[in-house]
Amino acid sequence: MAAGPLGRGSGVRGSLRWAHSDLRAHRGEVLFLVLATAGIVASLLLATALFGYATNPWQRIFTQARGAHVWIHTVPSADARATARLDGVAAVAGPYRTESATVAVRGTRASVELRGTPRLPSVGRPLLTAGHWLDPAEPDGVVLESSLARALLAEPGDNLTLPGSARTLTVEGIADSAEPHYSPDQPGLVWALPSAVRSPGGQVIGLRLADPADTDYAVQRAVTVLGAGAVGEVSTWQQARSAAQGDNRLLGQVLGLFGLGALIAAGFAVHGAIATRIRGHLRDLSVLKAIGFTPGQVVRIFLLQHLAYALLGSMAAAALTEALGRRIPGRLGDAVGVWQGLPGHTVALSVVPLGAVLFIGLTTTLAAWRAGRVPPVPVPRPAAPVGGRLTGAARRALGLRLPAPLVLGVHKACAGRGRSLATVARLTLPLLLIVVALSAWTTIDRFHSHPDRMGLPTALTVRSDGALDASAVGALLAGDHRVAAAYPGVEVAALVPGQTGTIALRGIGTRAEPYPYALAEGRAARGPDEAVAGQGLLDLLDARVGDWVRMTVGDRPQILHIVGRSIEPQNAGRVVTTSLDTLRANDPELTGAFYQLRLRPGVDPRQVAGALTRAGHGHLDVHRMTNPADGLSPLRAVVAGLIAVLALIGLVELLTAIGGGVREGERDVLALKAIGMSPRQITAITVTATSCTALAAVLAGTALGLPLGRRLIDAQGGSSGIGAGIAQYPSPVLLLSVGLAAVLGAALLSALPAGRAARGRLADTLSAVA
Repeated sequence: MAAGPLGRGSGVRGSLRWAHSDLRAHRGEVLFLVLATAGIVASLLLATALFGYATNPWQRIFTQARGAHVWIHTVPSADARATARLDGVAAVAGPYRTESATVAVRGTRASVELRGTPRLPSVGRPLLTAGHWLDPAEPDGVVLESSLARALLAEPGDNLTLPGSARTLTVEGIADSAEPHYSPDQPGLVWALPSAVRSPGGQVIGLRLADPADTDYAVQRAVTVLGAGAVGEVSTWQQARSAAQGDNRLLGQVLGLFGLGALIAAGFAVHGAIATRIRGHLRDLSVLKAIGFTPGQVVRIFLLQHLAYALLGSMAAAALTEALGRRIPGRLGDAVGVWQGLPGHTVALSVVPLGAVLFIGLTTTLAAWRAGRVPPVPVPRPAAPVGGRLTGAARRALGLRLPAPLVLGVHKACAGRGRSLATVARLTLPLLLIVVALSAWTTIDRFHSHPDRMGLPTALTVRSDGALDASAVGALLAGDHRVAAAYPGVEVAALVPGQTGTIALRGIGTRAEPYPYALAEGRAARGPDEAVAGQGLLDLLDARVGDWVRMTVGDRPQILHIVGRSIEPQNAGRVVTTSLDTLRANDPELTGAFYQLRLRPGVDPRQVAGALTRAGHGHLDVHRMTNPADGLSPLRAVVAGLIAVLALIGLVELLTAIGGGVREGERDVLALKAIGMSPRQITAITVTATSCTALAAVLAGTALGLPLGRRLIDAQGGSSGIGAGIAQYPSPVLLLSVGLAAVLGAALLSALPAGRAARGRLADTLSAVA
C-alpha cells in the first residue's frame, strides 16, 4: 500500500535529494544542455542587437537632422521652389545648386556632389561630428559626409584636390547625414558655400512631408509640377533607410532565424531527454510514489530541474553578451556596443532569456506530466522483446548468413516505429538546420570565389575625368594584357511609370561584344530594344520577363522589352540593363561614361587598378566593383558558431537516444547470451541500431535541408532586390563529411555504454529484467 503524501518540508528535502542524485548520474548531459541553452540565447541576443544596430543609427540621425523624405535632383532651369507649395509638404531644404566632381587626397579619389549651402539648413541638417560648419571667411572650405570622409581617410584640415584642375578645397568639418551614404556607385556628399560651386550642373531640393506614408504620391505630384524632362534623380527616405541598414539587417535575420530554430530543437531535445529518462526510471518513480510523493511533486522535480538548467544557461549567455559582446571583432561588436546604449536594451536583455526559459519549461512540462502518471505499484515489464518478433526481411537476412549483430541492430532500430520515428525526428531538426547553415556559407563563398556567377562578371570600373578621350582610354585598356575585356557603358537615372521614383538605366557592352550577364531567368538581350532587369525593378514595376516597360530619361521616353532577369546585386536590384547600341539608337549623341573591366583568371584587381591609375597620369578613376559578400564576412563566423550550437543540441539528443537504447536493451542481454552471442556481438547490435538511427536522421536532414536552405536564401535574395537564383548547395564532399561525422560519432559514443551493459554482471541483468 502506498504511503500518505509527504509533508511540505519532507517533500522539498526529498525532491532536492532526488535532483542531486540525478545530476550526479547525468553530469555530461546536463553540461551539454546548459551549454546549448547558452549558445541559443546568445544567438538571439546578438540578433536583437543587430536589429537595433541596423535600424536605430539611421533613424536617430534622420530624426535629429529633421531629414527630408524626398530629395529631387533637377536641371538648373527648373522651378524647384514650386514643389514647396504642394499639399502635404511641411518644409523644404533648398533648392541648392550642385556640381559633380572628383576629389582626391593622398592618392585616394572619389566621385562627389558639391552642394552649395549658404547656411546650416533646418531640414536635412548635417550633424557635425568633427570640425565646424562652413565659414564665409573660408570660401574654399567644405564639410564632408562621414562615410565619404572614411573612404578618403580625410580629417578636418586636409586639402582635397580636384584632378584636372588647379582647385583645392579645405576640409572644415565632417558630418552625419540621413541621405544615402557614399559608395563607388553613389557619389559622396560635400557641403560647400555657393561660391565654391563654380560649374553647377543641376540643383537639388529636399521635401519634408507631413505624412511619410504619402511619399510616392508626393513624388508623383512633384514630377508633374516640375516636368519629367526636368527631373534627373529622385531618392526617398525608404531607400536611404534600406541602404543604411544594409547587411546588418540580414545578419540579424540569419541570427534570429537560426536562434529560433535552435531553440525549438533544444526544446525537443529536452522533451526527448525527459521522456527517455522517465521510461528508464519507471521503477524509481514508482518508489517515489510509494513513499509518498504526489504526482504534482514528481512533475515539479523534473520541471524545476530543467528550468534550473535553462535558467543557468540563459543567465550565463546574458552575462557574457553584456560583458564581452562589444569586444567581439568587427560589426557584431559594434552592434552590441550601440545596442547597449539604446532605451530597450535592458528589456530585451531580460525578455529574450526569459522567453527561452519559458519555452524550455513548456516542453519540459509536457514530458514531465507523464512522470506524474506513473502508478505507485511497479508494472511488470513485458516479457516480449522490445523489438517484437523478427520481421520476414530480418529472418531472410539471417538466412543469407549476414552478420547477426548487423541484422539484429537494423531490426532494433526499425522496431517500435513510433518511438524510433520520434527519435529520428528530434535528431533530424538540428541536422536540417546545419545543412541550411552550410548552404548559406556556400552561397557567401560563391560570391567571393565566383562573382561572375553572382551578378559581378567584371572586377573594375574605369572613368576618365575628360582629359583623355574614349579612343585614348580604350587603347590604354587594350594595352594591358591582364584585361580580358573592356565594356563601355553609361548609367542614367530614369523615371518609372507613374513617376513615383527613379531607377538605374544602364547601357553597357555592344552587340558585337555583349556584356556577360548572370541570368537567372529568360535569355540575354541581343536584339534592338531588348534588356534584362533585376528583381528589384520587376517588383517595383510589377512586371515579368517578356513584358515591355516604358521609362523616361529626361524628356525622352525609352521603351524596352524585358527578355531576361539578371542577378543584380547593385541598387537593390532596381536596374534595367541593355546594350549601349540600344541607348544610342534613341540618343545618337550618347557616349560611354565608363568602362567595366573583366580580368583574366588569377589576376589581382588591386594591382591592375594601381597600374591603370599610374598609366592614366591621374586622369583615370579606377574602382573595384562592390561585392555584397564583402559586407557579409561576419556571417561566416556567425554560421560557424550556429553550427557548433546545433551540433551540441544534436549531441544531447544523440546521448539521450543512446542512453534510452542501452537501458531498454539490458533485458535482452540474457536472451542474446543464451543463444551464444558474445559481449562484443551484443555491443555491436546497439552500435548498429544507434548508427542506423543517426543515418536515417542524416538522410532526412539532408533531403529536407537542401530545398529549405535554397528557398530561404532565394527568398532573402528576392526581398533584397538581388533576386532568386543565388542559393548554392554545399558540395557533396562537405555533406558526406557531415553525415559521416554524425554516423561515426553516434557509433563511437554508443560503443562504451553498450559494451558496459553487455559485460554487466548477471545479478545486474536480472534486476533490470525484473
